[in-house]
Amino acid sequence: MNKLTTILIAGTALVAVAGCAKKRPEVLPPAPSDTATSQAGTGTGDTNGAIVPGSDADFRRSVSSNTVNFGVDVFDIDPAARAILDSQAAWLAKFPQVRATIEGHCDERGTREYNLALGDRRANSAKNYLVARGVDPSRLTTISYGKERPLATGSDDDSYAQNRRAVTVVLN
Repeated sequence: MNKLTTILIAGTALVAVAGCAKKRPEVLPPAPSDTATSQAGTGTGDTNGAIVPGSDADFRRSVSSNTVNFGVDVFDIDPAARAILDSQAAWLAKFPQVRATIEGHCDERGTREYNLALGDRRANSAKNYLVARGVDPSRLTTISYGKERPLATGSDDDSYAQNRRAVTVVLN
């Protein structure tokens, strides 16, 4: 009886652990680029090079920054982030038809799963702050890239600091 109990417990534990395994996506979506943005009509949108109001280029030009940086293992909005997100909320209020995606990013330290979860919390913190400032939540989507899309490729504190971020990208 004791042996049967041990086998059942071990089998249950094995099934539980196997059920938690997450498969890596085969292909990540392409990284946003300036050429892809202007070709898709979300950049300047004008063949003369003029910036169209309500475009991503207008957003990046008008707000204090499209990027909020975070500390190590942190997803709280600090006073510097509030100032940036306040300027984003004001711009989004001027263009109520515009939708945006908030991307969450991490530095290279930590496991892939941990960084995807932390990137998600960072993106959602920024989204929740914008919603609290009056932006309709249906206009905002979030995505976490974890450590998959670093801004800085070095393995030093300065590079790590640049990679711990949430980036707002205007879609239309």
